[in-house]
Amino acid sequence: MKPVWTLVHAERQALVDDLATLDDDQWEMQSLCPGWSVHDVVAHLVNNAKVTRLGIIRDMARARFDFDRQNANGVAAEKGATPAETLTRLDAVVAATNTPPAPLDSRLVEEVVHGEDIRRPLGLRHEYAPEAVVRALGYQARTSVKVGGGKQRIAGVRLVATDADLAIGEGPQVRGPALSLLLVTSGRDVALADLTGPGLTRLG
Repeated sequence: MKPVWTLVHAERQALVDDLATLDDDQWEMQSLCPGWSVHDVVAHLVNNAKVTRLGIIRDMARARFDFDRQNANGVAAEKGATPAETLTRLDAVVAATNTPPAPLDSRLVEEVVHGEDIRRPLGLRHEYAPEAVVRALGYQARTSVKVGGGKQRIAGVRLVATDADLAIGEGPQVRGPALSLLLVTSGRDVALADLTGPGLTRLG
């Protein structure tokens, strides 16, 4: 397997390259994250790349241990006056290796899922490294929704990737691309349209 940071850095750079072509209207489009524009999600990714094990404790305390408030504070801190300024900040952290006290595969979730939060509304297509998607999906499948995972969302079904050697869970099957399985596991119901199988009625 490739080191996590090799995969993370490649995805960050690919997103920087994609964002370089956006106009102002595209930056303000609604992302797949409720209440966040494309610009907001990019600012979140900048903040996330800077988070350290000690820093997250400080930031959570300032947010009175409200996860959503902590994220909103991070967006406000890193969102530049212009999209170009925020893009410059993202470019500056492409090679960063900071992490909160969580398994490193959680960094892949951030880059792949939020990459799609941005790209799908914009109609942009990107070929993610298959290993990055599979590892991100494995992490989300075993991690509680309470801490950003998707374990409870996929309880009682068996996810089967049609483009990777991957099957997770027990129950009626849900089949589709690994990326779409990852998005649905992460609460992005827009990807349900990519999936098939008798277990589909239990999702969404």
